[in-house]
Amino acid sequence: MDRNQLQRQVALMRSSLIEQGYVDEQQFLQLEDLQDDANPNFVEEIVTLFYKDSARLFHNIEQALKRRPIDFAKLDNYMHQFRGSNSSIGAMKVKLECNQFKEFCLAGNAEGCTRAFQKMKQEHETLRMQLETYFKLRRQAGLALTV
Repeated sequence: MDRNQLQRQVALMRSSLIEQGYVDEQQFLQLEDLQDDANPNFVEEIVTLFYKDSARLFHNIEQALKRRPIDFAKLDNYMHQFRGSNSSIGAMKVKLECNQFKEFCLAGNAEGCTRAFQKMKQEHETLRMQLETYFKLRRQAGLALTV
């Protein structure tokens, strides 16, 4: 496949990520605009940091969900941290699940929190796989710089 075809595939995949609601268009494009010669893989680095931070926060949330009685204020604090990290990449589907978790947390619904957390982790993983494919395609197209 030639470079032009790869570049078109990158553009199509970006559009698909946005149209399917995986990422917020404005946030994701702003991140891509920050890439330059000095930092050609900026978005990929931000996403990598997001996933590293997510692992720590997921562990904290899992531990808090196991404790009895559940400290919903602590859970809400962890979720607040995760939502802030999540907003840095504009992960829309993950954000929706975060909001659902927060609702259950405010209602003191431990079972609902657990279900919402599992769904959030699924969306988180789906997004990770989608973004890995996107970044791999960008590298193949030689698009370490902005498109």
